[in-house]
Amino acid sequence: MQETGVRNSAFGADKFGLKNLKQVNWNLGTAPLYEHSLRNNEAELSAGGALVAETGVFTGRSPKDKFTVRDALTDKTMWWGGNQSITPEQFDALYQDFLKHCEGMTLFAQDLYGGADPKFQIKTRVFTEMAWHSLFIRTLLRRPEAAELASFVPELTIIDLPSFRADPKRHGCKSENVVAIDFTRKIVLIAGSQYAGEMKKSVFTTLNYFLPAQGVMPMHCSANVGPNGDSAVFFGLSGTGKTTLSADPNRTLIGDDETGWGPDGIFNFEGGCYAKTIKLSREAEPAIYDASICFGAVLENVVLDPITREPDFDDGSKTENTRSAYPLEAIPNASRTGRAGHPKNLVMLAADAFGVMPPIAKLTPAQAMYHFLSGYTAKVAGTERGLGNEPVPEFSACFGSPFLPRDPAEYGKLLKELIAKHNVDCWVVNTGWTGGKYGVGSRMPIKGTRALLTAALNGSLRNAQFRTDKYFGFAVPTALEGVPSDILDPVNTWKDKAEFDKTARALVGMFQKNFEQFEKQVDADVRAAAPEVKLAAE
Repeated sequence: MQETGVRNSAFGADKFGLKNLKQVNWNLGTAPLYEHSLRNNEAELSAGGALVAETGVFTGRSPKDKFTVRDALTDKTMWWGGNQSITPEQFDALYQDFLKHCEGMTLFAQDLYGGADPKFQIKTRVFTEMAWHSLFIRTLLRRPEAAELASFVPELTIIDLPSFRADPKRHGCKSENVVAIDFTRKIVLIAGSQYAGEMKKSVFTTLNYFLPAQGVMPMHCSANVGPNGDSAVFFGLSGTGKTTLSADPNRTLIGDDETGWGPDGIFNFEGGCYAKTIKLSREAEPAIYDASICFGAVLENVVLDPITREPDFDDGSKTENTRSAYPLEAIPNASRTGRAGHPKNLVMLAADAFGVMPPIAKLTPAQAMYHFLSGYTAKVAGTERGLGNEPVPEFSACFGSPFLPRDPAEYGKLLKELIAKHNVDCWVVNTGWTGGKYGVGSRMPIKGTRALLTAALNGSLRNAQFRTDKYFGFAVPTALEGVPSDILDPVNTWKDKAEFDKTARALVGMFQKNFEQFEKQVDADVRAAAPEVKLAAE
């Protein structure tokens, strides 16, 4: 077996059980991974220098194909209501078949960290059969110093084999595609999908499982920090604006997708960003645009002009879930440490497809807990398999139920304690529609959302006049300089006021029905924070 690159020779591929490999390329940097990708016809080169790859059939996550081993460790600690199980025997059969499949192959290996806080990070080794997947995960996780690689011993090992086809009968899965996690042995096996995002989400899932037991809150959120050390976190599912809104030129970016909140403050899980690029423009999002086209960025399913090789970010013909993976350092104001103090503000982003939620509202701690557990948003077309061309309203517990190994109430309790301990201001922000439902109204203007967020984060919004929303009960500002007053009260943007009322009442009913699953697990003040019961019944 040939081996290239810097590595721990005392802890090689054989420690994972890999044998009879043709070659292992260890910890290659950006340029050599480009060369391998292009030589293997895995990707194309864009005009600006970004690498452009297609992910085939899978252009997003496939949550129905994700499974966790149910054993002595996980039997009583996993949230089996939101996770699928396989037996240790089924996982072991898959594992052995993976090892057999790799014989004679050339693999790429990266030694990386999940988590910027040394006290809570997980050493992660990722084996991939595709060079661009190796570049992707190297970009999205945190990279050790070169001197650390010679002694690197992984705690978590991921092996990513798009060419492997799982056998549902033998492996306990549902299709040829599978993401299988064994928390006891800290192994993740990914098969049948070229969608690279499955790798990084597996690292997050692992951290989401182990960190709460250490008193650390793992959050599916982006985060940034102001010049005065005033950090903020932004919850939201894909397509709600986490990446866009946290990339504020006046604040330092901590990270755009997963953040931990521990005893010393917040810390990023990642070393890069994974931004949606559909309709991306330099005018609206200059920092993300420039980062997405430069050398070192990986574009997924983005259409290139066949002559100029310029990316067409408006073209969603392959998928609406076009993506850019770029290193944090490509954003000029990104934090080099990935760490900041305890947050002053907590923002929950919802892409309201019904167009009835205000652009911003202030929440009491109890309301914050209610909306965190509700996790209301709209899945945007293409983020997951099986979605059509229209957004689908969804309640995703803790704004990330696909990544929650533990019961949502466990994360909710931990977050509630942290909000109270650190006196955090909480907000809900609608980045969805105004002036009508999806298909009738228009998307909330980014500039308006940014202005409202800036006012919330710098403290000036606290001094505004507020009204109590009659449907949801939270406090909504009545005026803010630079923001049209009509937008602040959504009913004013609708031509048909009766239809607005009907739609708002229907959404209230959806909130109530969804929250029934949590009512026995939360305190009375959280139950009382629900939208008015009578409204849905009238």
